[in-house]
Amino acid sequence: MNKLLIALQFLTIFPVRIKGTLKEKDLAASLAYFPLVGLFIGILSWLVFFCLSRFLSGQSAVMIALAVSVICSGGMHLDGLADTADGFYAGKDKEHTLSIMRDSRIGAMGVIAIVLILLLKVSLLTGLSLDAAGKVLIMMHVFSRWSMVLACYRLDYARAEGKAGAFMRYASKKEVIVSGAICVSVFLAAGGIKGIAVFLSGLVPVFGFMQLSRKKINGMSGDTLGALNEVAEVSALFFSALLLKI
Repeated sequence: MNKLLIALQFLTIFPVRIKGTLKEKDLAASLAYFPLVGLFIGILSWLVFFCLSRFLSGQSAVMIALAVSVICSGGMHLDGLADTADGFYAGKDKEHTLSIMRDSRIGAMGVIAIVLILLLKVSLLTGLSLDAAGKVLIMMHVFSRWSMVLACYRLDYARAEGKAGAFMRYASKKEVIVSGAICVSVFLAAGGIKGIAVFLSGLVPVFGFMQLSRKKINGMSGDTLGALNEVAEVSALFFSALLLKI
């Protein structure tokens, strides 16, 4: 239970009390429960969307449901996306890129990235039926949290120190498999065979971004993990919309 609470504490703004002293290996072990936190946020977003879609337009319901998910996570993934966009665009080398990403000020590319990613989410979700949009809201949040687990396992931590370092230093195959099983189960339950197809298709942009991060900063940082979360959400959305049209 402690590991689930750690995941909830790290990924959301909800006040969580954890007993005992936490070790770095405990943080890494909590990765197995990241998709469950995504499932919680996804269900909460779906409930908001389901209730509001009865009274408001589909677009308005989608925007408010997305706002709820952003609030639940404290906006940290969008913040990471903005920092990553600024750093990857202007950084001349690894150290310069990381220094730009650490700057608390947001640049033009960061603003553009946030606006574009939110517009993509709204447009893709509003193009789906109410039933499909509700299911995809859940799938995208589960998939994005699992993608971070995968990145923590496969890539090194790019900085000398930082909050995300412990997750990446001690992440093991066990966390990837357990969290992956949760993710695949949700996709299968929500979309059947098409759900699995969305999962597999969504891996392409995820691996592509991981490769880009490896090229730019020789690994991942907390900011690029946040950016990966956003990339994974849009990937799940895009392939869901595409496969539903086929």
